[in-house]
Amino acid sequence: MFKDHKKLISRVTDTLIGTGTEMSGNLKTQAGVRIEGAFQGDIDSKGDIVIGEGGVAKSNIVAGDVIIAGKVYGDVHTRGKLIITSTGQLHGSSYASVLNIHEGGILNGTSNMDHRKEAKPLGVAVESPSNGGDKKSKQAG
Repeated sequence: MFKDHKKLISRVTDTLIGTGTEMSGNLKTQAGVRIEGAFQGDIDSKGDIVIGEGGVAKSNIVAGDVIIAGKVYGDVHTRGKLIITSTGQLHGSSYASVLNIHEGGILNGTSNMDHRKEAKPLGVAVESPSNGGDKKSKQAG
């Protein structure tokens, strides 16, 4: 069932913070990033972010898709999927249109689903007491 786990983590990566590397600061990139070491600071990427099994990120992350197989301490905002693998831990809030937590994965925080492709609510007819009960269309939301 979880055979795709290895395939998910082997995505193309343009930037690598390798095992044994500790880095701090803010990272803004158009490319994908893979963290196998330790990173502290905010990450803003147009690409995908992978936190490997040995990776630790004390970061707020904004990215396309995010795969967590290590540990993240901070909030994650994706424009796509957030996947927490069986070894992954997210200690913070998640904001994603798709959330997938494998058995054994940990989300210690809040989950906020963003379905941007959903239709907006249609207008709803409501009675207006000021005009004798005539119905008016009122936009929901």
